[in-house]
Amino acid sequence: MKKLILNSLTIVTIALTLVGCKKEAKEAATGAAETVSKVVAETKYKAIAAESMIHWKANKLVGGHEGTIHLEKGIIKSKANALVGGNFIFNIGSLKCTDIPATDEGNAKLVGHLMSADFFDVENHPNAAFEITKVEGNNVSGNLTIKGVKKNITFPANVSVNGEELTISSNTFTIDRTEWNIKYNSGKFADPAKLGDYLIKDNVELKIMLKAKKA
Repeated sequence: MKKLILNSLTIVTIALTLVGCKKEAKEAATGAAETVSKVVAETKYKAIAAESMIHWKANKLVGGHEGTIHLEKGIIKSKANALVGGNFIFNIGSLKCTDIPATDEGNAKLVGHLMSADFFDVENHPNAAFEITKVEGNNVSGNLTIKGVKKNITFPANVSVNGEELTISSNTFTIDRTEWNIKYNSGKFADPAKLGDYLIKDNVELKIMLKAKKA
């Protein structure tokens, strides 16, 4: 009996260790906006808006929310089947929350708040933009513009070409939302003790999925 209990405790300990060691998304290197590299592209692809999006996840101290933001339009440039450039416009008005049922009034309330001046301020900044400035191996660098703030970020991504289609799939990475003037309930700009469970973490998880067809 004692041996059975010890074995059970060992299994629980291993399970907890594995959960605790779960790999967290890496924060994208962030800096000042950069000049776009001048590279002559051999092929251009037009992004398919309906199949291109950003998956986002924002966390609070307890729980969080996730969803998508769809592409409005974009062009991808390649040379010898390798990514060399591109520019994209994302429609913030397309923002959706996917962890709350669409019919739940809490979904509309959350999305409305995210579009307000507390977060994306869609009335004044309806779009976000990303323009590739450099590609080195699997690392993609580009200027990300949100709420009129432009900063360069670098993250790993996989690029594949299948016939006349090209896809870009980034690893999940994080950015510090406060760098783009999204400061609501951030512990950097309010007393965390007073915010309590309403504190929202600064790092937001992003995963970019782009699909395009040869122009």
